[in-house]
Amino acid sequence: MKTVRPVQISGVGCYVPDKILTNHELEKMVDTSDEWILQRTGISKRHIVDRGKATSDMAERAVRKLCDSIQLNCSEIELLIVATVTPDMFFPATACLLQDKLGISRTWGFDLSAACCGFVYSLSVGAAFVAAGLHSKVVVVGSDTMSSIVDYQDRATCVLFGDGAGAVLLEPAMDEKNCLIDFYHEVDGSGGPDLQMPAGGSLLPASCETVKNRLHYIKQAGPAVFRFAIRKMEEASRTILERNQLYPEDIQLLIPHQANARIIRGTADRLGLREDQIILNLHKYGNTTAATIPLAMQDALNLGRLRKGDLVLLASVGAGFTVGTALLRWAF
Repeated sequence: MKTVRPVQISGVGCYVPDKILTNHELEKMVDTSDEWILQRTGISKRHIVDRGKATSDMAERAVRKLCDSIQLNCSEIELLIVATVTPDMFFPATACLLQDKLGISRTWGFDLSAACCGFVYSLSVGAAFVAAGLHSKVVVVGSDTMSSIVDYQDRATCVLFGDGAGAVLLEPAMDEKNCLIDFYHEVDGSGGPDLQMPAGGSLLPASCETVKNRLHYIKQAGPAVFRFAIRKMEEASRTILERNQLYPEDIQLLIPHQANARIIRGTADRLGLREDQIILNLHKYGNTTAATIPLAMQDALNLGRLRKGDLVLLASVGAGFTVGTALLRWAF
């Protein structure tokens, strides 16, 4: 990534709702079991928003926690980029709603839709604004209310997803070493039918028929998604490392999208990474889509597993299909 000035992540803030949905509670809702879910996904519980709360509400909490953690006044934010596939509504953008809730009238922003790659894609877009000198304080938010589009009669998908939000501040780096180094992204639109919410858009607008056929919920071809994810997480990770003359053993920490423990461990095995080179926290949150990577960043910081100067690789695969990676040296 050629830049006018280097860019760093200067802070992280996250939020998950208080309400928890455990595997044992799901046993009472669908034909599943705690053992089945743990074996196939690694998930024990997930957080769910209260009725009447939405993506912008979680995003606001995450941004305020970010600002509090680094003594940043929200009014200093120049640009908000919100990664989400569960906007409060089609329009206005969730970024507009978030700006209003934060009370920062001079800030502009927009939403970015890339499913589970949304955070990494937004990170690269936000970094470009800072690198070009257009802005000095950009906040990237990943926030998704997945419970709003989960079919709790479909045991194959309802066990996977939870709600949450995470935000980071991007600003000019203090030095040229501890900064964002590179991004590598792909899309493969032929995989679109394998993971989608079929109705609600211009192709299949909401109707009695679409509601009756439960087409406003996530539909997933599990085996196809699994195969693509485990292959592409490795390939994209190797691509970004190789073009920066680096090797998997050089990484201090892989922060992968938290969708399935078998995908994460399979990717780590293919890359030859040790257990202490990866962060895995989906057992606590499930798949929160655009929020998984900042949530994992926060947990890594809390555990003392992210230190200034660490070489960090972010890797994600999502609906679309989308593929996103980022390489950076941690700045604080």
